[in-house]
Amino acid sequence: MKQKRAFLFLQGVCSPFYQRLARRLTDDGHRVVKINFNAGDLLYWRGTHSKSHLFRGPLSELPDYITALWQRYEITDQVMFGDQRPVHRQAIEQATQAGVRTHVFEEGYFRPFWVTLERDGVNGHSLLPRDPAWFYEAGKALPALPKPVRFRSSFKIRALHDVAYHAAGLANPLVAHRYENHSPIKAPIEYAGYIKRFAQLKKWKKRDAQRIKTLIDSGQPYFMLPLQLNTDAQIIHHSPYENMEEVMDHVMGSFAAHAPQEALLCIKNHPLDMGLVDYPAIIQRLENFYDLKGRIVYLESGDLNQLLKYAAGTVTVNSTVGIVSLEHQCPTFALSKPIYHMAGLTYQGSLEEFWHQPPPPSAQLFDYFRNTVMYATQLNGGFYCQPGIDLAVNNAAQVLEACPSPLERLL
Repeated sequence: MKQKRAFLFLQGVCSPFYQRLARRLTDDGHRVVKINFNAGDLLYWRGTHSKSHLFRGPLSELPDYITALWQRYEITDQVMFGDQRPVHRQAIEQATQAGVRTHVFEEGYFRPFWVTLERDGVNGHSLLPRDPAWFYEAGKALPALPKPVRFRSSFKIRALHDVAYHAAGLANPLVAHRYENHSPIKAPIEYAGYIKRFAQLKKWKKRDAQRIKTLIDSGQPYFMLPLQLNTDAQIIHHSPYENMEEVMDHVMGSFAAHAPQEALLCIKNHPLDMGLVDYPAIIQRLENFYDLKGRIVYLESGDLNQLLKYAAGTVTVNSTVGIVSLEHQCPTFALSKPIYHMAGLTYQGSLEEFWHQPPPPSAQLFDYFRNTVMYATQLNGGFYCQPGIDLAVNNAAQVLEACPSPLERLL
């Protein structure tokens, strides 16, 4: 018989996922309580039939507020999306001492049919060891993974949920006047950027397809530098860089000084970039400064898998593109410490050395790494479309109700 638990939900994704998960857990006999922080949270908690509380105080009062709810409802577990939001960090830090288990959702390490669910933290805070020997041992003992159930989830669905959440936020001055969004960019600016950028994508796709063909057909060795979002918590909290301009400056400077003269550097923008930063202008300035004219290829679009298939190597800060690069047996250099940064997967020497015939990752180690990470932290499903949510709710409920979790059983 399953042990009945009491879950405290903090902030989630902008979608009905939290509503559906709460209903599933209550149907299974567990208690679910939610803290809402703004009008968008309230909108996406309707119809759950679970107890909720609206926090309207200053952030300094949140630790005591959460502690009081833990005690009042005898909370055993807390659930959240992302571990870097100001409303989440303090809850995580004080949970262990209080005997409360923390479960963190995040976008999948492997995409598009997976989401992440880990204990205590994700990405830079993940409990996953960075030890290749551990992955060899853990991976050997695990069964082969079944193929994921596939589903279609368009960006349009995700965007509509995001707009609805932030439209509800217009009521925040009345509902939660002290609330401050964790995102450094306000929603209207973000939407305006997307509209402008996506309006130009059709033109860019035709141009970029020709650039990719020319790049591959040239036969010259090229290295990939896929950009991440400036607002990504991975950059803000888990890297030594302030933004992607600093990353490009570092990488292009190293490339100019140490890469073979015939090598090219292909810089590809993130597919969900908001278009608020003029990367072509920055690249042109750095090209001139480092005397790299004719050696940089910039792309706004294009098939990353095709590019990685022929690339001499990939340089990334800590993007999940690094995992895709490893899947393609492409030599990979991590500028910080993502979960895949370890001997046998990423290059362990200097960036200056990486430009000269870096070795490919170990195929066997990557297989063990992938199988272990999938087993321990990945759920088949999605956060936004109905079929994806159905899968994610069912799979998440099984993990949340399990004690210990899949990862804890391996550690």
